[in-house]
Amino acid sequence: MKKTVLTLLFFALAVGAFAQLRSGDSTRVIPDTVEIESYATRFNPREAALYAAVLPGLGQIYNKKYWKLPLVYGGFIGFGYGLNFYQKGYTKYKGELFDVLETGDDFSESGFTEDQLRNIVDQYRRERDFFIILMAGMYLLQIVDAHVDAHLKEFDLNPNLHVRIQPTWESDMMTGRSAGISLKFRF
Repeated sequence: MKKTVLTLLFFALAVGAFAQLRSGDSTRVIPDTVEIESYATRFNPREAALYAAVLPGLGQIYNKKYWKLPLVYGGFIGFGYGLNFYQKGYTKYKGELFDVLETGDDFSESGFTEDQLRNIVDQYRRERDFFIILMAGMYLLQIVDAHVDAHLKEFDLNPNLHVRIQPTWESDMMTGRSAGISLKFRF
């Protein structure tokens, strides 16, 4: 009887051990280590940065952050509008400055003197160059955003983490009653 019970117990344990091995399981057991495949392995930060460098916004599409596209293209459109505005003013007043220098007149078509036109041309050129720098910064920022966002796909937030803003009422003998707002963190 003892041998029969031990034999059945042995087979029950063996069947239970084999039941743990499934072919579609995402966890592989290697001696001394457990390797867990993450869903985020398909988001390669280098690819995201490369896509964003090739076409602005493509890195955000790769990371499936579609809501960032209007921010990226809105920034480029805004900076492009400013760049176009200052480029048109620069060419207009530079042309007037050349006309004043060629003809020797005291005033231009728009009523400015030569010194005023030089200052205006310098100001428009400076603002145009500033918008070029801003547009380059926007380009680099969206590349960095795509790269960092692909890195943070594997970051796991604690579901019990809460941040709350609550009204606070306190009554103290020294200071009296006081009301305020408190920021409460729960880990």
